[in-house]
Amino acid sequence: MSKIKDINIQKKKPAFKLNDIFLNYLRKYNRVEDISIDYDDLMRYVGSVDVLDRQDNHTLWQRVYYSDTETNELGENLKKIYNILLSDGSNTNTSDLNIDAVDYCTFGNSNPFRIKIRNILNDNFTYFYIKKIDSSRIYGLELEHITSPYNLNFILNKNTLIEEHISGIPGDDFFSKKLIYCNEIEKSQIAKEFVKFSERCMVRLLGDMRSYNYVIVPTHDFDQVVYKIRAIDFDQQCYEGDFIFYRPQLFKDNFPVTSLIKDKLLQDSINQYKIEERAIIVKRILGAQERIENLLNSMKNDVISNDENVKQLSQQIYHLTKHNKFKYCSNMGEIMDSTIDYLINNYENHEMLRTNVI
Repeated sequence: MSKIKDINIQKKKPAFKLNDIFLNYLRKYNRVEDISIDYDDLMRYVGSVDVLDRQDNHTLWQRVYYSDTETNELGENLKKIYNILLSDGSNTNTSDLNIDAVDYCTFGNSNPFRIKIRNILNDNFTYFYIKKIDSSRIYGLELEHITSPYNLNFILNKNTLIEEHISGIPGDDFFSKKLIYCNEIEKSQIAKEFVKFSERCMVRLLGDMRSYNYVIVPTHDFDQVVYKIRAIDFDQQCYEGDFIFYRPQLFKDNFPVTSLIKDKLLQDSINQYKIEERAIIVKRILGAQERIENLLNSMKNDVISNDENVKQLSQQIYHLTKHNKFKYCSNMGEIMDSTIDYLINNYENHEMLRTNVI
């Protein structure tokens, strides 16, 4: 494993507008819907209080409140959005739904609203998020949907993005409160999953996977608990110029799990898990070839970073891979296209770990 670094992102990433090619792509794959409210409507709150956790510590969220008139109208529209996102889009069940809370987060790039919606017939509840549109974030969602084991459900309209909730225990909470209760076999499994997660983030250039930007998902399977790791923040897709930002194991926040890898896994096992993850990513890409080609065509005709970052990242990856296509990349879409080309070539030549960049 590479040496842990205290990596800091110095500047807040700007939001990028959707271009027409990407918007047409999103329409083709049913990501665009006519929704009744937008992000700016939720900004008209009249008051807020801090949201505390179970230990009465302040979180990064504020519970916001609206006038009586706004509350009723927003509530009905949020129920409709829930049905469009997670059901058939009809309004037949809105009387059975209640908006329990609207929370606002001022941290990070997306400044999301978190909507808690409950079925009053059985008290089951779920969340969804409403965010400002950012083209690079949506590319991140699409790449996650195509290249990871997990499908992602989201819709957008004009300046507003709606994402479903991804369940799990935030990585920082898991490491501070749950890891101590895991047995040795479970710790070994978590180490394995983080190797695969890191590889997945690196090859599709998803950056800033500090421990609070992914969740650990425990699932009971016969007589054991199986742990999986999922990204929940896609703001830093193909933006940063330094390759270290796309390598989760180098973030200081992830030291608890990188220590597990060092203690539990031999280098041969680590290499094998990397090969497995790269191979399955290629198989997913080949199984969705038309979709990934359409997405890359949009990325190559879009601006989701700056020229300095593009030049730095393309040169760094070229020096690691010696793959000539990286030499001539002029935007992040071309870097992503070159990365996929490199993976497919190595897969077809049975050289998935020819360049060990982790």
